[in-house]
Amino acid sequence: MKLSSVVVTLILTVGVPYYIYTPLPAAIEEPLKLMLLDALFRAMLQVGDLCQCLGLSHHITVIRGPTLGLGSSGEMAGGQGGGVRVSDVDFDRVPVRVYEPPAAGGGDGGLRRAVMFYHGGGWALGATKMGSYDVLCRQMSDELNAVVVSVEYRLAPEVHFPVQYEDCLAAAKHFLEPGILGKLSVDPQRVAVSGDSAGGNLAAAVAQQISVDDSVSVKFSVQALIYPVLQGLDLNTPSHQQNHNIPMLHRFMMARFWLLYLGVDTSLHPLLLSPSFLHHPSIPPSVRSHLNWTTLLPAKHIKHYKPVGMEMGSQEVTGQEGDLLPGLLDVRAAPLLAEQGVLGRTPRAYILTCEYDVLRDDGLMYTRRLQDAGVTVSSHHYDDGFHGALSFAHWPFFFDVGKRMIRGYMDWLQENL
Repeated sequence: MKLSSVVVTLILTVGVPYYIYTPLPAAIEEPLKLMLLDALFRAMLQVGDLCQCLGLSHHITVIRGPTLGLGSSGEMAGGQGGGVRVSDVDFDRVPVRVYEPPAAGGGDGGLRRAVMFYHGGGWALGATKMGSYDVLCRQMSDELNAVVVSVEYRLAPEVHFPVQYEDCLAAAKHFLEPGILGKLSVDPQRVAVSGDSAGGNLAAAVAQQISVDDSVSVKFSVQALIYPVLQGLDLNTPSHQQNHNIPMLHRFMMARFWLLYLGVDTSLHPLLLSPSFLHHPSIPPSVRSHLNWTTLLPAKHIKHYKPVGMEMGSQEVTGQEGDLLPGLLDVRAAPLLAEQGVLGRTPRAYILTCEYDVLRDDGLMYTRRLQDAGVTVSSHHYDDGFHGALSFAHWPFFFDVGKRMIRGYMDWLQENL
């Protein structure tokens, strides 16, 4: 009995630290806290995978509950936006949470500015009621004296692309109707669309569509994208190579989220991660030019990395590959692939990127493409940032870099919206 106790103790003493430890760049502050958070998330993913293998439940369904508990409530975060009025309603059959500020009105005849916000979570996780998003929206509404609409779009695996996009677009069109804006005392010249991660993807795609839709009389005045995912054809950019195993979004996780979104078998993730995937003959050269990071990225972010992969010859797209490519080539799923004429009609932008994030180069390439199309872009890059940091700024994590991100985001909206 004593021997078995010693063995168990030894296993725990050695095994737990080994599981938790992840090598991190020296620039990342509070590394132990990030390692613990990453280990918790990896453990949830692995439990989910086990349940799916046993036929008990889809792995996403298993981890949804625990991930919703990661973060703070409005009260725990120190009461930001305590006077904000919150109501859950539907915009064109899409559930939304509306935050209205305590102030009676804005500075222009009682009109207020507004933000439509799409939460992140790989198109499969997250919710408007999730603590970190609820806190952020309350804070935006209170500080900016703004009406904030957080959209509860449907999620994978229950639905797939383009349903998430269509939900977000429908909610946006409804919100931008002059009658709805008037009812909420919103200035139609001061309406933003925003989102983080997968929500940033949806915000960029919706901004593009609204900008070219002549049936929509009110347009978004700004777009604010927080470490957005903007393409899935090239998961071998310098940031994917550099940060393939950096929390909180590992490269293989991003591939799985793309496959979930597109409704394709997640066992195809090795194909999506393959260096040769971008060179498939079914991908037009014009599309590759929109993803050419050797010309779109600043040299300091290219570093020593080189394009990888080789031509796949005359190989044809067959089977599930045929299901994968159409979605990845669709600008509604991959806003970075939009033509310059569309990009040039989108509103001025704020794009937040993190050095230690596989999605860093998506944001930086989009910044360059928007600028080349004549759009004014404010690029805010955090040299010590990691993916998801903004969501971990409050209780129980209190990451300093996340607090700085929120402050910078708020300040930009305050000055530009």
